[in-house]
Amino acid sequence: MESFFVCENCGNSNKKYIGIRNGIKYCRLCLEFSGKKVKYVKNNPINAKPLLNYELTNEQKEISLKVTTNFIKNKNTLIYAVCGAGKTELVYDVISYALKKGMQVGFTIPRREVVIELAHRIKSTFPKAKVICVYGGQTEILEGNIIVLTTHQLFRYPNFFDLLIFDEIDAFPYKGNELLKIMFKKSIRGNYVIMSATPSKEIIKEIKNSGQILTLFTRFHLYEIPEPKIYYGFLFTKIIITLYKTHKYIKNHKPVLIFAPTIGIATYLFEIIKKFIKNGGLVHSKVKSNSSIINDFKKGKLNYLVTTSVLERGITIKGLQVIIFNADHDIYDKETLVQIAGRVGRKKEEPTGDIIFLITRITTAISASMIDIREKNEYLHSVYGTN
Repeated sequence: MESFFVCENCGNSNKKYIGIRNGIKYCRLCLEFSGKKVKYVKNNPINAKPLLNYELTNEQKEISLKVTTNFIKNKNTLIYAVCGAGKTELVYDVISYALKKGMQVGFTIPRREVVIELAHRIKSTFPKAKVICVYGGQTEILEGNIIVLTTHQLFRYPNFFDLLIFDEIDAFPYKGNELLKIMFKKSIRGNYVIMSATPSKEIIKEIKNSGQILTLFTRFHLYEIPEPKIYYGFLFTKIIITLYKTHKYIKNHKPVLIFAPTIGIATYLFEIIKKFIKNGGLVHSKVKSNSSIINDFKKGKLNYLVTTSVLERGITIKGLQVIIFNADHDIYDKETLVQIAGRVGRKKEEPTGDIIFLITRITTAISASMIDIREKNEYLHSVYGTN
């Protein structure tokens, strides 16, 4: 009689994905999730209050307290907050509470670049804690007080995190990946806090059944989210507008992100722009030096970047201006357009800026994104008046 096999890693029992090697059954579905795993050990308590050189708004303080209260009551939380609301600051209090109790704290994000940046930020906020970074190619040190990691590395921590914070839960490559969802759930020992500016209906429904949804529809500096400006035209017109606007922004010492829907279009567009405007860069998933190019852009060494949606999240630069070339492309859904628009005006020093949609037609996604942004701004005015 054939023995029944269930993968300990992902729970798969489908014969289609079960192989046999040297007479031993193994799961082919989750082969990429192999490597050293960490056993749970309680940490030494750390009295570590977050070090901030700014004060939270009253709304931020209120939500921060509710997040901690939920955690103490063993309830999960979804923080539904607009881009630029200061989501990370909302979980500092609950992290501090967990550290005092010697709990294992994790902070996971789908994208490696954002993990690296966030780890530096958390280290400066909690200098007493051992903050480690875990992602592909960086897996030598796996234990610490606060573990900042990509979602692909969660498999190393089965039944491990007393507190697991998940930012950008709706982002690629986690979005739509059932295996990663399994790894996320299997890594949780206690409770989780998830954060998003564009949560799916599925996520909202799940949290309603297991916890509480907390909303924050104002940016921390209490300025509007810049609403997109629409320019119509075909290819030649859109290229001319891109060149004109980019040149104008750079002349005014403003960095520019130019989004394109595909690698092919991004490459084509960059080849044209660089003939007229120097000191730019190209970023997409097949560029090996992405991290160094992005760092040069953040440091002001590059004036503009042409990019695919790899930079739709996790980038905050003072004075940033954004152009979306072919914003009516099918690849851009409402959530992606809202996220890209949210790159503009994130800094208190420069809370305004341009977000330009270059299109030939209005799509459902464009209409929905503009309605979403407008509704959030109307909420701001209803609560705080006009800024």
